[in-house]
Amino acid sequence: MIELVDTHTHLFTAEFDVDRSAAVQRALDAGVGALCLPAINEESLPSLMAMCDAFPGVCYPMIGLHPTELGDDYNCVLDRMYNILKSDNRIVAIGEVGLDYYWDDTKKEMQRSAFRRQIEWALETALPLAIHSRSAFDDLYTIMNEYRGRGLTGVFHCFSGNDDEARKLLSFDGFYLGIGGVVTYKKSTLPDVLKSVPLERVLLETDSPYLAPVPKRGKRNESSYVPYIADFLAGVYGCPVEEVASVTTANARNLFTKIANR
Repeated sequence: MIELVDTHTHLFTAEFDVDRSAAVQRALDAGVGALCLPAINEESLPSLMAMCDAFPGVCYPMIGLHPTELGDDYNCVLDRMYNILKSDNRIVAIGEVGLDYYWDDTKKEMQRSAFRRQIEWALETALPLAIHSRSAFDDLYTIMNEYRGRGLTGVFHCFSGNDDEARKLLSFDGFYLGIGGVVTYKKSTLPDVLKSVPLERVLLETDSPYLAPVPKRGKRNESSYVPYIADFLAGVYGCPVEEVASVTTANARNLFTKIANR
């Protein structure tokens, strides 16, 4: 089977402290040969970078400040992250960045400011964005429209929206929808939405340790579960799983250009 890519996995978090190396090996054994690691906050960076040191050619770092992680000193944190971005050429994307009003809608302007600043990083470095959005679609779309036509690329991570949202997001050239375990859930509307989304605009992801796919739902998610998502999408698209693997891996390599050929 063609190698798969997990374009969004948090294997560096505490949930994997007891078996991190084994989790990477399980992913490799399952045919998942590249793991893209999105940063969450400043505190997560040492563990994230240590994974990339330990598994070169397998683990690839992103850098960014998650919208729910903004403190009053967020601009200082972004200054330090920017310095890392400029000094480490392994970084494959700016992420995970975006907007999240679900847990706290009192920092909307702060989130919008941080998002715009990190979009500017993507423009400066020609790196893609890994974008998180929850309960903030209208503001997200408004901000993205401000940068339309300026060469941005990226992925709308953990997409779970409707037909209209998919259409609007895919109106941005060079962007993909990140599809994970949610698509396999019984009540998910994603299978119907994806009928109007070309496979050429889809990336596979786990968002581990969260949102494990069926038949692992309710358990800790990990990158070795990507094949379950690929198998499910083969049913959605009515094609062999090998085609899902081939197309989505090509998509990932097209977006994350620093992923090594294996």
